[in-house]
Amino acid sequence: MPVSLPPLKPPRRLLFGPGPTMVEPRVYSAMSTPIVGHLDAYFFQVVEDIRNLLKSVFGTANDFSMAISGTGSAGMETAVANFAEPGAKFAVFANGYFCDRISEMGRRYGAQVVRFEKAWGEWFADEEAAEFVRREKPQLVAFVQAETSTGVFQPGKAIAQAAHEVGALVIADTVTSLGAMPVQVDQTGIDIAYSCTQKGLSCPPGLAPMTLSPLALERLRARSGAPRTWYLDLKLLDEYYDGAHRYHHTAPISSFYALREALLAIAEEGVENRWARHYRAHTAFVAGMEALGLAMHVAEGHRIWNLNTPRVPDGIDDLKVRKRLLAEYDMEVLGGFGPLAGKVFRVGIMGPLATEENVLALLDAFEACLRAEGFQPKGSGRAAAEAVYAAAG
Repeated sequence: MPVSLPPLKPPRRLLFGPGPTMVEPRVYSAMSTPIVGHLDAYFFQVVEDIRNLLKSVFGTANDFSMAISGTGSAGMETAVANFAEPGAKFAVFANGYFCDRISEMGRRYGAQVVRFEKAWGEWFADEEAAEFVRREKPQLVAFVQAETSTGVFQPGKAIAQAAHEVGALVIADTVTSLGAMPVQVDQTGIDIAYSCTQKGLSCPPGLAPMTLSPLALERLRARSGAPRTWYLDLKLLDEYYDGAHRYHHTAPISSFYALREALLAIAEEGVENRWARHYRAHTAFVAGMEALGLAMHVAEGHRIWNLNTPRVPDGIDDLKVRKRLLAEYDMEVLGGFGPLAGKVFRVGIMGPLATEENVLALLDAFEACLRAEGFQPKGSGRAAAEAVYAAAG
């Protein structure tokens, strides 16, 4: 029988969650342009443009910078599959959900995983982080720079320095930080960094940007056996995207168009200007939340700028607040999970939404929904945020 369905008409949402986030209109336009073949010279020029544009947001001079076909989790698995060899000691700094995911991947690929564990919302001080690495003497070290489940930003310089002292490579998860905060791959000493497109880069999900240091590339090429993965084998992907352009898989052409356009938008704004815009939005939102009477889960100085985790007030059901935000204001905000279920809101303010107008609108809506659920604000969130913007000029 013939099937009749109405045309697609998705609701217009303001995506203030941890991802996916709002997409730049020019990115949608780029995706609507005609595709070419996955071995076409034009496609490989797009790949080369992406390689060069990625260097700026990653903060690296690495020639090996590319986008993997797959979401951020594909980037994570690519990093683990290619560098966590069977039997190798793999040290993971574990303070959230995505650290646990890295650990599980390491185990599945046969590595000997050792973990330095902390509560969700805590971070690792330089001295204790370095001491752990020097004691364990692993071949591979991983940390999450911006832990989406908690809102914690983890500086990695001390981790990387200690890792290199013992001859280990360093993996960093930059899924939430890339495009909204300084990642600084080279300055930090990161060897393998991966990310995604649907957060700070303001793209649809589907690609995982990745970069390798010269040392990581040397280790990759010196690896004696092939990794257990075929699809995510970086040697094969390198032969496809660079050099011989040997067929590997059918790349999602439109997603590459989207990433190129999003990275070009960042370059035109100026990556440091973009970081500053996200920092202003973050500080204004935090000031607004605290004025209302909500505490932040992560201590000042250790917070992700574009992913905020205010604590749910006592006696308030976070799900009811979030449902009101969606139903009455078309604003999506997510809650905590795991140990933080019901305890925090996870509020992403990224890309097109990281503006004064949008931050103030979000604070007004949050206040109204909290009041509707019985919470009595201590002060004006809007006034506190406006003061932050006024001081910033």
